[in-house]
Amino acid sequence: MRNLLRSFALAAFIAPAAAGLLMSASPAEAAPAKAKAAEQTLQADIIRLTNVQRTAHGCAALTVNDQLTDAARGHSAWMGKTGDFSHTGRGGSNFVARAKAAGYAKPSAENIAWGYRSADEVVGGWMRSPGHRQNILNCKSTTVGVGAVYSAGGTPYYTQDFGY
Repeated sequence: MRNLLRSFALAAFIAPAAAGLLMSASPAEAAPAKAKAAEQTLQADIIRLTNVQRTAHGCAALTVNDQLTDAARGHSAWMGKTGDFSHTGRGGSNFVARAKAAGYAKPSAENIAWGYRSADEVVGGWMRSPGHRQNILNCKSTTVGVGAVYSAGGTPYYTQDFGY
């Protein structure tokens, strides 16, 4: 009987501890889902602010294109994983090759950035840079895809791909 009580006592002690371990693993497993949701919100905000700039300067708003979004997210993820900040990506690719590989036939331009902590900051930075501003305000572009991806260390990397 004494051994039986010890077994129940031990089980009563281990079960809450194991549950605590499972509970602490759950937020860690949920972290990628939370990051993805944050990335999607950031991407949507960048697109919205880009369209605010375009319409304020006489261009039509861009429509979101899933293929350009895939190309942009892929490049941002690659930059975040490697720490390489460049328009040249995996295997020496450029934005045209990445967009076409994603199924988009007529890419027009690409903006990249890293480290900005909000959509306001990254779009503001691009608007202060002559080349990036020119890409945003190119009224011939009609579509856009944005990839905002956090590196394992928490640094955001951004790619904005435009298309005709």
